[in-house]
Amino acid sequence: MTPITFAHRGARAVEPENTLAAFRRALELGARGLESDAWLSSDDEVVLVHDGVFRRGLRRIHVERSPADRLARYGVPRLADVYAELGTDFEWSIDVKDRAVARPLLAVADAAGPDARDRLWLCSGSLRFLRELGPTAGGAQLVHSRSRQHLPEPLERHAADLAASGVAAVNLHHREWTTGLVTLFHRFDVRAFAWDVQEVRHIRTVLDMGIDAIYCDHVDRMVATVAEFTRDER
Repeated sequence: MTPITFAHRGARAVEPENTLAAFRRALELGARGLESDAWLSSDDEVVLVHDGVFRRGLRRIHVERSPADRLARYGVPRLADVYAELGTDFEWSIDVKDRAVARPLLAVADAAGPDARDRLWLCSGSLRFLRELGPTAGGAQLVHSRSRQHLPEPLERHAADLAASGVAAVNLHHREWTTGLVTLFHRFDVRAFAWDVQEVRHIRTVLDMGIDAIYCDHVDRMVATVAEFTRDER
């Protein structure tokens, strides 16, 4: 299976991150998926921005204190607007930074189209939260996104726990993956995702390991390297 190419915060190497322009450009460059972080605005809209507090010039903007229309003036889109502009024909990896956003996020996906929920990958560092979310996730896939040093030992037991909890993938920094670790998680039908994979040599390294998804800022580089690797494997 060809790995999913996730554009980290959109095509942020060429457009302002987490904006409609960045997401649109990422898909134009051939990314199979988009990545962002979800929060709730003060009027309970699902909005996409990396941090709950961000700066625009000298201003500090608090997402939870700001309505969605004000956030839009700072380039922060609603998830509903991304779906309206770009459709649903791509994978969405969304880091659920605020637990309260999970169910509204699923509702927005359902409203966008019949297949939108099935193409969601909901990420969290909390396995407890993912277990709580599981019964309501429906077709959405759950991703445990942690540093390897914070994973419990032994890793084989953790892989079994993820599988038993209905977690579809584990997301680690690319330097933390080894071929043996990818093989271990695959043995439990848990996919292996690698983030911050920016250089061609690193992309090829994780592809050689059998990684299932890559997160990269440089979409053209990522797409071209994966396409070349896939051709070589045939």
